[in-house]
Amino acid sequence: MPAGGDKAKISGMEYTKVSGINKGHVRLYALSTCIWCKKTRELLEQLGVEYEYIYADLLSEEEQDELLDELEKYNPMTSFPTLVIDEKESVWGYKPQEVRKLLG
Repeated sequence: MPAGGDKAKISGMEYTKVSGINKGHVRLYALSTCIWCKKTRELLEQLGVEYEYIYADLLSEEEQDELLDELEKYNPMTSFPTLVIDEKESVWGYKPQEVRKLLG
């Protein structure tokens, strides 16, 4: 777990929260084995942004189904990583310039 991280249950699933500068509600949907997901987390930490993340591949099958239903609202391809900001903006894949632009 990263420094400053803690667990939070949201809609039954456990997200890990990383403290930092509040830039709105920032949530990362990721896979624990995905290098692009890791790079996205590193970018967020580099920017000092408060965010929460969840590793879909570490969830139970039932939780994975629920997570994919939730993720589909923001990314119809349900690909990873997907970063969601204030439940309005989303970034699919590792796109550092786009993330920097959205999070200032």
